[in-house]
Formats: sequence, C-alpha cells, structure tokens
Amino acid sequence: MKVAVEGCCHGELDKIYESIQFLEKKDNVKVDLLLCCGDFQAVRNEADMNSMAVPIKYRHMQTFYKYYSGEKKASVLTIFIGGNHEASNHLQELPYGGWVAPNIYYLGYAGVVKYRGVRIGGLSGIFKPHDYRKGHFEYPPYNGQTIRSAYHVRNIEVFKLKQLKQHLDVFLSHDWPRGIYHYGNKKQLLKMKAFFRPEVEANTLGSPAATELLQHLKPSYWFAAHLHVKFAALMQHPKNDGEQLPKATKFLALDKCLPHRDFLQILEIEHDTNASDHLEYDSEWLAILKATNDLINVTSKTWNMPEHNCLHAKWDYSVSEEDIGELMEEQGHDLQIPSNFSHTVPVYDPANSQRSKEPVHVINPQTTEFCATFGLTDLNAKVKQMEDEGLVEGEDDDMDSADNPEEPSDYTTDTSGLSSSINPDEITLEDDDDDNGELSTHSIEPSPDHPFIDSANFSDVRELPDSMIVSSDETQDSANEELDRSGDSSMTEGEGKSTHTKAVKRISNEHENGSSGIKLIKRRNQSIYHTQSNENEDNE
Repeated sequence: MKVAVEGCCHGELDKIYESIQFLEKKDNVKVDLLLCCGDFQAVRNEADMNSMAVPIKYRHMQTFYKYYSGEKKASVLTIFIGGNHEASNHLQELPYGGWVAPNIYYLGYAGVVKYRGVRIGGLSGIFKPHDYRKGHFEYPPYNGQTIRSAYHVRNIEVFKLKQLKQHLDVFLSHDWPRGIYHYGNKKQLLKMKAFFRPEVEANTLGSPAATELLQHLKPSYWFAAHLHVKFAALMQHPKNDGEQLPKATKFLALDKCLPHRDFLQILEIEHDTNASDHLEYDSEWLAILKATNDLINVTSKTWNMPEHNCLHAKWDYSVSEEDIGELMEEQGHDLQIPSNFSHTVPVYDPANSQRSKEPVHVINPQTTEFCATFGLTDLNAKVKQMEDEGLVEGEDDDMDSADNPEEPSDYTTDTSGLSSSINPDEITLEDDDDDNGELSTHSIEPSPDHPFIDSANFSDVRELPDSMIVSSDETQDSANEELDRSGDSSMTEGEGKSTHTKAVKRISNEHENGSSGIKLIKRRNQSIYHTQSNENEDNE
C-alpha cells in the first residue's frame, strides 16, 4: 500500500493534504495512509493555542480546527504522534490514543495499532532526562514548567514498548534515536546542518530512550522529525540466535511543511491483502497495557521501572500467547477501533476570537470507553480526581531534577536533542533553558542548497553496537555521496518488506535563496503561502 510520511506538521493540514492530492493526480496513485511524526498541533480553539509551548507571537490557529469542526474531512486516514509543540491539553485527553477528528488518529503517549495488517507503533514527545522518571502529573491550565514537561517522554511508555515481542513494521518518534546519524550520509547531513557537528561528534544528538527502543524493537521502518532536515539511514542489527538473516531498520527523518522543504515522502509498504481496511487495536499491545496498568504514576515523584535487580518480585511484563488469546476471546475477536469521535470543547470561531481563553481539564469519552472496555485506568481522569480532591502536590520547581545527585538519570548523558546547538529551524522559547537550548532570536542559517535526491538511500550498513557509538568515517560518507549522486541505494530487507519511495517538496513559486547570513527566525503561518514577500522572508 502507498504510505505518505510527513515530518513536522505545525498545523498545516490543508497544505499537507493538498500536496498528497497533487501527487495522486500527477502520478496516478492513491495514498492509503498518512503518518505524521509530531508537532501536529491539533489546536481546536484559543484555549488549546494557549497550551502550546511556544511564545505568544508564534501562536497561530492554522487549519486543524476545520477538521475538528467537520468543515473539512481528512482525505486520507491519518495517524500521528505528539512532538514538543502541541496543544498538550487536547492530547492529554487521549493518553491511550484516539480520534482527534474524523479520520485523524492520535497514538497516545505510546501506542501500537494495525492497518491492513501493517503493525504501526509510536512514542510521543521528546526526551528530557530530568522528567523521564516522573509520572504524567500535569494538568491544564499549565504553568511555565508543566507546559513543557507535559510533552516530555516518560520511562513508563518506553518500558511498555520494550515488552513487545512481535515484530513491528513501522515505528514513529519525534526525536531521532541517538547515533542514527552514523548510519547514513553523515557528511551530507553536516553540510546541510553544520551546527549539528559538535553533538554528532560527541554522539549526544538525539534521544537515548529512542535508541534503546530501536535496539529492542528492530522495526522494519523508523520515521522521525524534529530536527527539520531530511535524512535516511540503514542499520543492520546484530544477528540473534535462530535468525537466518539479521534484521535491518530503514530510518527516514523529514523536514517541516514549508515551500522547498523535503517534508513529505511516499513509500510503498507491503501489506496483508486479506486484512481489514479498518484501523484496529493491536492485541499484544492491549494485553501489555492490561499487564502494566498497576504501574501507572500520576505524580511528579521520580520512580524506576521494575528491573531484574532483586528489588522487584516481577520485572518481565511481556505477555504470552495465552494472554493475547484470552483478550481476543473477551473482545469477541473484534479489535476494530470504533469511530467514536466527539467534540469535547467549543470549536474556534474566526468571527469571535477569544485570545485570553484558558484551557480547562476535560475528560474525553473516548478514553472513558476505552478504559472501560479493556479494564484500564484513565490517567487524565485520575489526575482530575486528585485535583478535585486537593491531593495534587504543590509545585516544587523540579527539586528532583537532573541536578540532584541523589536522583541520577537513567542515562549517563543529558541528550535533549540540540541541547547546545543553535538550531535556526526550531521555534525559540523565550527564557527557556529546557527546549533545544537557549536559542537566540537571530541565528546563522547555513546554506540550504543541496542536491535533491528523488529517493531515500538507506546506505552505510554496519553492525549496530549496543551503544551505537561509531567512529567518524569520512571515507564511508564519501561513498554514500557517490551512491546518492548515482541514484543507487543499498537496502537490506527488514522482515521481507519492500519499499519504493518518492520524495516531495512543497509546490511554490518561491525563489529559494541559498546564501548564508543573519536571518530573523519567523514562525510559519498561512500567509507565507499567499504572499511572495513573506515567502522570501521565511528562513525559520
């Protein structure tokens, strides 16, 4: 089936669907599924906009509200994960996933679903070590700290995903796995994004939690975004006992939705022609959710997942075939996800703007139904109950943060993704030392001029060590560059899946200026697609 993969959406749904429709007509194909890798920005009204961790001047309504209201409907089934610029109050309503609009499905904090036999998993948010071992304690209206911590990855989600035994076809993350840049054309990446070099050389760019999942899950495909650049890589995992061939993961990161940016890729992924055309829950994932339900935490206290270290009576929460069979029996062997979307807040009215509107804590009936069906605890409802009963802990200004020597991080290095680099493509958070470094409002933008590759080249196949620490190899990078120029690609098959790719840039009359210089970071908005002057100014 044809699968479109999108990098950072930033609320530009109209433009993304228009681009897909353009390609369908141009190439006489039909896209079956759209996967979005975060910064989706499912903003329904002004209260949602005030829950986004961006400066006020960058808060724009964009186009999602039209799909939420029913004015428009997504032209293709869309599955997405959360990033670090989201309406966190909206996504918090759906901790286990759910419909944010008809035909648009959110995977939750972490999740696995099936579509036409293709197994798709995902992890929302970005990695920050000082929040990693906390529970999901945040609730709207957020303060200056919780508006950011709300989208930080937690160890409970990674732990749940690590209980999976069955093969995953596709995995989505917003962060890149740390070290992935060693398995593609690193030289070309640093040519396009020179400010990545210090962290690439120190091997601290990206998420170590994502790397842990990559090593464990070994999906056929891994798609990501966040760093606003297209990058492909192929990793061959160490061969396990009993395997005839080692597994391999084809990695692809994409840019954000802007003119002349590589933000969309169409791939052909093998599917089961006898499988349902409806989106389905994954039976193993549901069984894992049930098995780990007692582990949930909705406080800001740090905690560790069960380990085989003599401190826990149980540390393996993976599920057996019997567990899965029992769940299937309970559900009558029907795991089709119900089309039960409903509005939970008023829809944005362009004629009656309410900029000062504050978000409220809402319980979503989709999550209530899901938890009742599978015997799970609604994290959001539990936080709401504690809030109503006055049991929510007072703000402690992160006294148990990464600086506390008594509470070490699960990982030895603070790798937040661009923790020290100046990324002129990232939205600046004023007075924020927590998100992608202290970014200046003026930054040096390296030249974006680079040869456009019509297909993703998954080259530089190496055995994947546990740490993914690989020495710099400029000779191999040069060889990859030659492969890019020749249009050849070296692919290792992952679980028998095959792929054909087509890369897409936004269609625009914009003249792209490739010269370097001092540029003012400007948030994208719809006007950049309407006026030539604004297009020329946008160098975010």
